[in-house]
Amino acid sequence: MASVPDSARRTPDSASRPRKALTIGAVCKILQSEFDDVSISKIRYLEDQKLLNPRRTSGGYRLYSQSDVERLRTILRLQRDEFLPLRVIRQELAAGNDIGFGGEGERKPAGAVRRAILVDTSRTYLSLEEIVEETGAREELVSELEGFGIVQPEKRDGRTVYDETDREIVRAANELSRVGVGARNLRIFRSSADREAQLLEALLGPSLRSRNPERRKEALQSLESLAATVSHLKHLLLVRDLRRLAGE
Repeated sequence: MASVPDSARRTPDSASRPRKALTIGAVCKILQSEFDDVSISKIRYLEDQKLLNPRRTSGGYRLYSQSDVERLRTILRLQRDEFLPLRVIRQELAAGNDIGFGGEGERKPAGAVRRAILVDTSRTYLSLEEIVEETGAREELVSELEGFGIVQPEKRDGRTVYDETDREIVRAANELSRVGVGARNLRIFRSSADREAQLLEALLGPSLRSRNPERRKEALQSLESLAATVSHLKHLLLVRDLRRLAGE
């Protein structure tokens, strides 16, 4: 792949960004214009999750390079716009994949570069307090989402816990709630997802339940690929309808 000049990669605000190492507070201030929910505690959380590794001074203070800032920007965009859980973002970044955004901050076609959320990996569990802190949602909204089956927490060791997918669902629902979309309205998405899962189960169910490890592994790969295709198809159908709505 041909290299892209730095000037072509810059986003409109890049000229105003300082090039020296930045403190965590300065990084937070830079990103707040694009990400309303970014905070120092969130950046620290992403570091705890091994997604960031800023250098430290002898006194223990974090210093972020420009590459650290751009990496963080990509992570936040993938969370907000693609609703990817952190484990998938971590895997993609570790593999060196150029995911989500191209030059000048333009989105790449999701279906061309994105695999579905991995279904056969270990999950990270979060408490209600962590969900609220990470998403900015009210506890009442989380409770409503549970009531309508949109979010489905588990009981583990006597505690109610949520996984990263639940968190991203809450994040998306919280965004929609700001324009008046309630948890009740999201049932259509739950029903649609159920029907799509039933279709994929009809296609791959026997292989997924196979005792043959190789056959099951192949079925999981097919499941992720088909899920990504279904997701992209839904996006295209929505785009077509929105164009009609906009009168294009």
